[in-house]
Amino acid sequence: MSTDAGERLVDGYTLVVFDLDGVIYLIDRPIPGAVDAVARLHAEGRAVAYATNNASRRSSDVADLLTGMGVPARPEEVLTSAAAAAELLRDRLPAGAPVLVVGAEALRAELRAVGLTPVTRADEKPAAVVQGYGPQVGWAELAEASVAVREGAIWVATNTDRTLPSARGPLPGNGSLVAVLRTALERDPDLVVGKPESALFETAARRGDGGRTLVVGDRLDTDIEGARRAGLDSLLVLTGVSGVPELLAAEPERRPTYVARDLAGLFDPAAAVRVPGTTDAGGWSVTDHGGALELAGSGRSLDALAALCAAAWSASALPTIRPVGPDAARALESFGLPTGE
Repeated sequence: MSTDAGERLVDGYTLVVFDLDGVIYLIDRPIPGAVDAVARLHAEGRAVAYATNNASRRSSDVADLLTGMGVPARPEEVLTSAAAAAELLRDRLPAGAPVLVVGAEALRAELRAVGLTPVTRADEKPAAVVQGYGPQVGWAELAEASVAVREGAIWVATNTDRTLPSARGPLPGNGSLVAVLRTALERDPDLVVGKPESALFETAARRGDGGRTLVVGDRLDTDIEGARRAGLDSLLVLTGVSGVPELLAAEPERRPTYVARDLAGLFDPAAAVRVPGTTDAGGWSVTDHGGALELAGSGRSLDALAALCAAAWSASALPTIRPVGPDAARALESFGLPTGE
């Protein structure tokens, strides 16, 4: 089934919070339809915010980037894990305390902005280590961080995204670099600030004047899980990292409220679907035959997806999916699922 009674998804919410990379843009280019979607929200007077785990840019830089892409944005609408990490450390450490930075210059700038002192060496006796994504991060920085943490510094990660999207496919993200230190130190960070922790979304939701907030993201393991932890509805768009195979295999804490191929799902009732649906609706049926799910019927492909979510999420393990008929085969193929042909 599509969204309720043909109503637009966006009409049920006061505030829409967007992830950025994989939703609004891919690296430095807007995703098709994203500029128009945000412009439409602005034209309707709807509140928007942006929440990103990317710690390599300041809020003002992100706002400038969006504006340059045709998405007018103000710094106060942008919530970054770098700024959130700096604020957290400001509240825990004395003014001017040294903090060893593993990451980009934006993270150092956020620390300076809250009155802390970025340093680069363990022998400067940092009170904390803050680790965020930076394309130039290398062994030397990780080694200094390892020494500092072993000597008692608090270890804060801005986020633990294993990958980040690129035009060439997923590339190592901050979570992969955090895993290096986790292996070396044989322990986890003391604190993780960004998604899937709920802090960014909770902060954003407070700007919604008490109305309902919808989180739009492309990653099940950060955006969707973070929204669920914050108690917010979520829309998974299939323009970034997580695809349908991952969706069907998702654990309960990573299951979105809605799915759409792209941001058109905010406005077109036929372009978004609530998940899970039922196993027999929208012209489709899903039945279990010897441990394999068989999809039969015809109709909107998103309705087929909702039916598949209903069946797959009630199974003990992700079963094989088989199409019955050409319409079912086309629906599976459109989502990158094998058709057995």
